[in-house]
Amino acid sequence: MRDAETVLSVIQARGKRGLPLERVYRLLFNRDLYLRAYARLYPNKGALTRGATPETVDAMSLAKIDRLIDEVRHERHRWTPVRRVHIPEANGKTRPLGVAAWKDKLLQEVMRQILEAYYEPSFSDRSHGFRPGRGCHTALREIQVVWTGTRWFIEGDLASYFDTISHDLLLQTLAERIHDQRFLRLIRHLLQAGYLEARSLQPTLSGVPQGAILSPLLSNIYLARFDQYVETVLIPAHTRGTTRRPNPAYQRVMRYIRAHKAAGLPGIRALHQEARTIPKGDPHDPGYRRLRYIRYADDWLLGYNGTRAEAEQLKRTIQDWLHDQLQLTLSEEKTLITHATSTPARFLGYGVLNQQANHKRRVNGKIGLRVPYDVVQQKCAAYMRAGKPTHRTDLLAETDYSIVARYQQEYRGLVQYYLLAHNVADLSEVHWVMKRSLLKTLAAKHHTTAGKMRAKYQTTTRTPEGKTLRCLEVCVPRAHKPPLIARFGGISLIRQPLAILNDMPFVHKNRRTEILKRLLADTCELCGSHEQVEVHHIRKLSDLMRRGRREKPEWVKRMAAMRRKTLVVCRICHDAIHAGRPTRPPALE
Repeated sequence: MRDAETVLSVIQARGKRGLPLERVYRLLFNRDLYLRAYARLYPNKGALTRGATPETVDAMSLAKIDRLIDEVRHERHRWTPVRRVHIPEANGKTRPLGVAAWKDKLLQEVMRQILEAYYEPSFSDRSHGFRPGRGCHTALREIQVVWTGTRWFIEGDLASYFDTISHDLLLQTLAERIHDQRFLRLIRHLLQAGYLEARSLQPTLSGVPQGAILSPLLSNIYLARFDQYVETVLIPAHTRGTTRRPNPAYQRVMRYIRAHKAAGLPGIRALHQEARTIPKGDPHDPGYRRLRYIRYADDWLLGYNGTRAEAEQLKRTIQDWLHDQLQLTLSEEKTLITHATSTPARFLGYGVLNQQANHKRRVNGKIGLRVPYDVVQQKCAAYMRAGKPTHRTDLLAETDYSIVARYQQEYRGLVQYYLLAHNVADLSEVHWVMKRSLLKTLAAKHHTTAGKMRAKYQTTTRTPEGKTLRCLEVCVPRAHKPPLIARFGGISLIRQPLAILNDMPFVHKNRRTEILKRLLADTCELCGSHEQVEVHHIRKLSDLMRRGRREKPEWVKRMAAMRRKTLVVCRICHDAIHAGRPTRPPALE
């Protein structure tokens, strides 16, 4: 049987050439694809979260993979309904999230690998959501670089997109290029598996479950028709002219400047300043139009050079096409038309606007990205109460090192996301509030004051740019090892226009990861047995350190020494770990 890399490269080659994909179902019998899927899924936090069944990634084994392949081969596999939970959103509402069983996650990841290898070469370059090597920052950078001169923004948002995808239309789209009824039937059964909520089984007549591994890719396949329609129909129809005709007002001022220079008259500087406030090209030229498009999942943005009436007509055209062709509805409250120079459009959490600076002509028309002030307020509010920074009671049981590391992780993620913004320095307000909250949390833990905690932990650090910044630093010394250092702050709020945030890390083409080599060795790492070998998983290494002061068992020592969240063990040792009994000693040679 061919290895996963060879299989996926062959599939990718067919996708690049536009050839149909046949006999796909038999690829689900490839054991190497499941091993690759396991290596990608096991580090995720959700791998230890139960779905509708008690099974999780814990106790993963080669035997489980072989049983799943046997079920798929004989078409005995049945998708388990997902367990639906509701997670809060920033607007105060909740969003349904489906948690699948571990066995279904593994099979979905195998299917995702196959479909992604085939469809990825055919996806539009203007689609950036849930794709390898692309993300929010690549979409925003394209807007910033390419969309110069945009006058109108059309912000698009699909109402309840993941819940309203038509199963029939999705399967018809897949059937156009995938000629394998067994594979398509497997996807249909996945879509119709239903969900469990409040111990009640509910059917899924439309949509794909949010949170499912395969859902983002299926949603991209579904909207690829929309991408094609915009690129092949709307953009050509709304693009004409090579350059704008000269602006009469600008030409008139330039004639005055030339006349003043010829006659040696004063006032040339004032005329130059006036010229900088006037566009060189006629902004109302009916012979010049441009339409640009970008999409991230179900959020899309159009940039248009034209009139407001034409932008309104463009919105209606898209609304009708989506309703007629994809049975989707635009969200009226989120699909807005905004003037690019006066009202920033909201896209991926940024404010997008056409910059105008009368004193710097080279800035005029360039797209600027900004941190919206309401984002700053929302981030600050999470660490405040009654208008003042407050401590976090949920962290009082943690160590000082863990508390500082937690705050820094949250702050660093926020700064790194908004590094493209011209006003990223506005996040200094968030830094001040978070620092006060951190000091109050440490003070509440030690029953002291924030001032004393500042005096204890405050220091300075140098940034990669060479700046010296104040920060809070906790140092935990260790015997015969470098100390553990947690630091809050020390991050420069300097815009980085080339910053890239990898939303969906690309899985590199490695033959075998460490966990797979250990699993394939089929040997218990505690007793050396070769019978019923499986993998014990924990959520994080710090959980091992919370087992009190009594003598730690051998399996804890082994995982701590390897600094791994996995341990390959036999069934007997695994049962002993969960029961709190001593594991078997290593077998004598």
